[in-house]
Amino acid sequence: MTFLGGLDDVVRDEIAEVLQPRRAPVRAPGRDDAWLVEHAGALSDVRRLRTAVAVFEVLDFDVPRPRSLASGEHLRRLVDAAYRSLRVAGSSTFRFEAAGSDSAAFARLAQEVRTATGLLHDPEHGELVLRVRRGPARPAARRGAEAPDPGWQVLVRTGPRPLSARPWRVADYPGALNATIAAAMVRLGGVAEGDRVLNLMCGSGTLLVERLLAGPAAAAAGVDLDETALEAARANLEAAGVHRRARLQAVDATDAEAVRAAVGEEPFDLVLADPPWGTLHGEHATNEALHAALLRSARALTAPGGRLVLVTHEVRAMARVLDAAASLWRPRSELRVFAKGHHPRVHVLDRV
Repeated sequence: MTFLGGLDDVVRDEIAEVLQPRRAPVRAPGRDDAWLVEHAGALSDVRRLRTAVAVFEVLDFDVPRPRSLASGEHLRRLVDAAYRSLRVAGSSTFRFEAAGSDSAAFARLAQEVRTATGLLHDPEHGELVLRVRRGPARPAARRGAEAPDPGWQVLVRTGPRPLSARPWRVADYPGALNATIAAAMVRLGGVAEGDRVLNLMCGSGTLLVERLLAGPAAAAAGVDLDETALEAARANLEAAGVHRRARLQAVDATDAEAVRAAVGEEPFDLVLADPPWGTLHGEHATNEALHAALLRSARALTAPGGRLVLVTHEVRAMARVLDAAASLWRPRSELRVFAKGHHPRVHVLDRV
């Protein structure tokens, strides 16, 4: 099970809650972005995970080279795993992710898989992913002895798309927040059905959708100045089936009085925010002042005991802003997330 680096504990906690494995997850050998989980229940259960990027069934083969996978019991095991994935969510094509995937050995394996499953082999865009790699190193039986051959592994992805590719994202707004980060933020902020939830600078609605899919809320609202972003948010909320549970307004998130006038006077228990960070939206030079204004506005809009969960790429500026806002917000936790070359921070803050 893969995830974005930095979300280790959040993903592990969700695994325990959703899958309830007999044993605690363990690190995948040589990886800092994957958990190995023994799951005895229905494979479809993994589709309920919202903080993981993708889930693979791991098959170990005691064979010296990949060409051995194209025959006998090895092929049957591989095909059975493919069918388990297809039963969770159908695919019409498949592809290999492997060094040498264009070799004759993989061409033969592709033909055998196609014959057994009826799926078309699409080397570039195949939906069912079969990741073939060397197995983990095995210790030698005794000191000084040669380590045994590690064999090969085939990882069969569950479903035609990664879990992080949300079906509700029908409007792909530039710079939209990664959905697994949004889901992690929701978990860190807590989900209570009595909460009034406000999404400041809501953009295309990722945080709002993930919060409402996580559980009911007493009220939910999103505000943003960008009408194009709000149109995307409306489309995504509708695709997720939660549009009737959220109110969207075009208003300046840093103006607490304007927000109150737009969404109501009653304070909020949970505030979520994804402020711009100067690549596609906003300007780096002014983002420190923007973050400070956002913290002040969120404080004014939050009920006693409320919390703010915010993701930002303005790491140094945010540190200075938090120091200056010590009378408004008390830091509870901070996570560094690794996402496609970016290292945003997720801050969980309690209202002072």
